[in-house]
Amino acid sequence: MKPPEITQQQAMRYARQILLPGFDLDKQEQLLGSRVLQIGVGGLGCACAQYLVTAGVGGLTLVDDDTVELTNLQRQVLHGESDIGSTKCASALASLRSLNSECRIDTIDKRLDAQELEKILVQFDLIVDCTDNLVTRNAINGACIMAGKPLVSGAAIRMEGQVICFHPSDNAPCYQCLSTLFAEQDLSCVEAGVMSPVVGVIGAMQALEAIKILTQYGESLISRLLLFDAMTSRWQEFVVPKNPQCEACCEKEG
Repeated sequence: MKPPEITQQQAMRYARQILLPGFDLDKQEQLLGSRVLQIGVGGLGCACAQYLVTAGVGGLTLVDDDTVELTNLQRQVLHGESDIGSTKCASALASLRSLNSECRIDTIDKRLDAQELEKILVQFDLIVDCTDNLVTRNAINGACIMAGKPLVSGAAIRMEGQVICFHPSDNAPCYQCLSTLFAEQDLSCVEAGVMSPVVGVIGAMQALEAIKILTQYGESLISRLLLFDAMTSRWQEFVVPKNPQCEACCEKEG
C-alpha cells in the first residue's frame, strides 16, 4: 500500500526528523503509513509508546490486561495518580492522544492467546514486545515467526536492560534462540526490583529500533543483542547465533 502523502502541517510537526540526512519526507511518509502492535503498557511500554506516537507512527495498537497500581507510578510514565484502578490501556490511550491526536491508537485490554496473536499479527508491520515474563515473550516470538513479522524485544530488571530485534528468515535467530542461549530467568520487577530510568532507556531504544526497521533507516539491531549495565553506564553488544535445534524457528522451517 502506498504511504499517505504528508501534509504541510505534518511536515512542520516532524521537521526535525525530516531534516536528518537520508530520512527526509519519504521516510516520514513511510512512518505515517505504518501500523505497530505493542504488547505491554508497563514501564517499557509507556516509554516506547510515547516516542512511537510523537515520532509519527500512523497506527498503534496497545495490548495489556492489567490495571494501574500505586507501585506502577515509579516507572510507568503514561499513568498518573488519578489513573489508579483504571486499565493500563485506557490510561495510556488518554495520555498518548494528548501527545498526538493524529495517530490512530487502538487498545486490547485482555491477554491474547497464541491463536489470537497469530490471527491479529497479519494487520501490522511490526511487533514490539514490552512484556515482563518469559512465557509471554516466547508466545509472541512464535506468532511473529508464523506471521513473518519483525519483532523488537526489550527487557529491564534491577539495574540491567537489553534490547534486540528479530526478523524471520532462514538463517536468522529468534527470541527463543536467545532465551535458551542465556538461560534467562523468569524474574519480574515485583521479585527483583528495577530502577525507574532503566526501563525508560530500554523502552526508548525499542521505539528507535522500531522506527529504523519501519523506515529502513540506519542499521537495526537485527540478531544483535545490546546489554545495558546501569551501574557502570556501559553497553555491550553480542551477535546472537541461530540455534539449529530451536523448537520455535527451526520447527517452522522443517
